[in-house]
Amino acid sequence: MPAACDSLLEDIEDIVSAQDVKPHDRQFARKNVVPKVRKRNSQKNVQADDDPPSDSIIPGAQKIWIRTWGCSHNNSDGEYMAGQLASYGYKITENAAEADLWLLNSCTVKSPAEDHFRNSIKKAQEDDKKVVLAGCVPQAQPRQDYLKGLSIIGVQQIDRVVEVVEETIKGHSVRLLGQKKDNGKRLGGARLDLPKIRKNPLIEIISINTGCLNACTYCKTKHARGDLASYPTEELVDRAKQSFQEGVCEIWLTSEDTGAYGRDIGTDLPTLLWKLVEVIPEGAMLRLGMTNPPYILEHLEEMAKILNHPRVYAFLHIPVQSASDSILMEMKREYCVADFKRVVDFLKEKVPGITIATDIICGFPGETDEDFQDTMKLVEEYRFPSLFINQFYPRPGTPAAKMHQVPALVKKQRTKDLSQLFHSYNPYDHKVGERQRVLVTEDSFDCQFYVAHNQFYEQVLVPKDPEFMGKMVEVDIYEAGKHFMKGRPLSDANVFTPSITRPLAKGEVSGITEVNFRYFLLPAVSSAFLINGCFSNTQEMILVLPLHTLLGNT
Repeated sequence: MPAACDSLLEDIEDIVSAQDVKPHDRQFARKNVVPKVRKRNSQKNVQADDDPPSDSIIPGAQKIWIRTWGCSHNNSDGEYMAGQLASYGYKITENAAEADLWLLNSCTVKSPAEDHFRNSIKKAQEDDKKVVLAGCVPQAQPRQDYLKGLSIIGVQQIDRVVEVVEETIKGHSVRLLGQKKDNGKRLGGARLDLPKIRKNPLIEIISINTGCLNACTYCKTKHARGDLASYPTEELVDRAKQSFQEGVCEIWLTSEDTGAYGRDIGTDLPTLLWKLVEVIPEGAMLRLGMTNPPYILEHLEEMAKILNHPRVYAFLHIPVQSASDSILMEMKREYCVADFKRVVDFLKEKVPGITIATDIICGFPGETDEDFQDTMKLVEEYRFPSLFINQFYPRPGTPAAKMHQVPALVKKQRTKDLSQLFHSYNPYDHKVGERQRVLVTEDSFDCQFYVAHNQFYEQVLVPKDPEFMGKMVEVDIYEAGKHFMKGRPLSDANVFTPSITRPLAKGEVSGITEVNFRYFLLPAVSSAFLINGCFSNTQEMILVLPLHTLLGNT
């Protein structure tokens, strides 16, 4: 179908071009309209050769497939976009082939993730699918050649996904990449109380802030997410309360750096966490997201107390990236190896059994064999149970991309050597025979077990008894692997239900009341109108409800 406008739109409000006929022109043209008699088509069920004009397409009746890559923050954005589209009337499908439009939510951390994103765009175009692009790749580099002519929604504009999808369905190309501000101050992003479809109805992902305070030389995400912008504590607590009222039993806090939370609004992470634990029901759990070493050093005492709380997982993700101070300086990580060790040693002492997860980049520009051996020694010393090993990829537009690169074969070999070291030890062997309480939240990858987590967010596989899902269960550990343990439920164990209400069904929209009327917004001043309460123009509107609604007949 040809596009309704040839040039690329910078925003949703730019749909009307200078060449379009104005209402004044239409009025004077009416006297020249000559009615014609249409010939009836004698053949029944004959499909027209040409597609209908874009204005004849009714938005909200199409099927949409959403694909998300990357971090939990990106996954939360994907859930919010799915919820808004579903509440408007679109059907969210897991079958890409049957979808009318693909919403591709990208990650820019590593080159392979962007390659998958690019290949999906190509596949959508080959299959004649409408496409809307979201996430960090188009936000950071909207002018890339393979994005030309495609609709884009920015990471801070996900609350307007319905508008962008609607215009794309009609054949328009729309780009919405603005920043949300209040009195000149950058906001965290879209509202937290928007409709959402949780990928797992038992787990709520809450973004506590967007962006960060660092300027790491290898990071492309900063180009997309920008500087730190935190959500107010009250909004985050309200979102947690709403989640528990919808049957959630586990909350993940996420952002580009949770440790930096609140520095832009005069508060801090421990203050937020103490407010959140007050509203967590007994048996439900809170998991903290990634925090960089500089922003936890000053809160170590308080963080240790919080991580010992029975409703908070004794788990923390603290990226080290390298055990070489010279490499950390080139990365502009703003800490040294001694700082990282101080954080880890303190927490391991004050929070017995705590799980520390970390990240390492192999082959950063300028990394010598000696630098890499320092990293190997760090892993050997701490034997991290969860280690994210990343081969360095130069990301376009970052300072690290212009540095002297380590040869590809050397990077691959270092990645292989570190992986071999990581797989040389089993962190859970000593836990066989222990009795643990675990919270069951999902299916295992092979669908043979349910996945649960103990107090230290260690993965425990339990039998697939439907009674266990979403419950706290007591188990005996009888087997341990590299990444998991297996637990046998006690025959007389109590199954504790942490949820304060029934969880939403899979695919059910969060934040929607039981009575949800369809209504129309007609303009009093503006020419814009949309259905179901989604509108692109904030000028004065008149609310018009169907007559049966006004009469009280639902």
